[in-house]
Amino acid sequence: MARRVVIVGNGEIGDGLAAIIDAAGLVIRFNDCRSVGPGGHRTDIVAVCNTGRPGKSMIGNSGWAGNEAVRRAAAVWCVRDPAKFRAMRAGLLRSHPELDDFCDDHTDGFAGYARTNGKDFHIVPAATHEALDGALASHSPTPYIVPSSGAVVIAEYLTHYRKPDDEVFLAGFGHRGWDGHPWEAERAWVDSLAAQGKLRRLDFPESVAAMPASPNAGRNLHG
Repeated sequence: MARRVVIVGNGEIGDGLAAIIDAAGLVIRFNDCRSVGPGGHRTDIVAVCNTGRPGKSMIGNSGWAGNEAVRRAAAVWCVRDPAKFRAMRAGLLRSHPELDDFCDDHTDGFAGYARTNGKDFHIVPAATHEALDGALASHSPTPYIVPSSGAVVIAEYLTHYRKPDDEVFLAGFGHRGWDGHPWEAERAWVDSLAAQGKLRRLDFPESVAAMPASPNAGRNLHG
């Protein structure tokens, strides 16, 4: 049976999608899981921005660790490879001195949280980030600092975790936000993946073909 995988961003989610997302075999959410509610409740993986202010805010905040969706998740993914961001620091300080804490690393805090709470833990490797930069280059991005966490997770899942029968859907991806991300290039890249049949946008209930609920993915998320 095909497994439905839904990567749920923190953007607007269409009406009527919560039950479809909750019936998936695997659901990935981001950071503080603001997508919970209109985007259902099931959460298997929480992907976090583990550097800079977002990472510091989450790992230093008991509210994040106590978030029901975070507690429910079986795995934590860190989207930024610490070594890559250490290497970026000097150049970024020259070009964007206002981002002096952008590369500060909080990975150990997330690793400790995952270990203490019996969750799988994964750091998206630099190679995924760099391959994504290469893919985005063909869509003529305006100058940017890093791809968004959402794009990094899409690239990581499709490259290293997608099983042959997986049907991958995106919800809550509006491709808008901080101006250090290449939003229009990311939109074009996602559209190209959709054209290749590698994923589909879950914009409204009719955009997913009627299919039975996927079997529970359990805790073996990396198998």
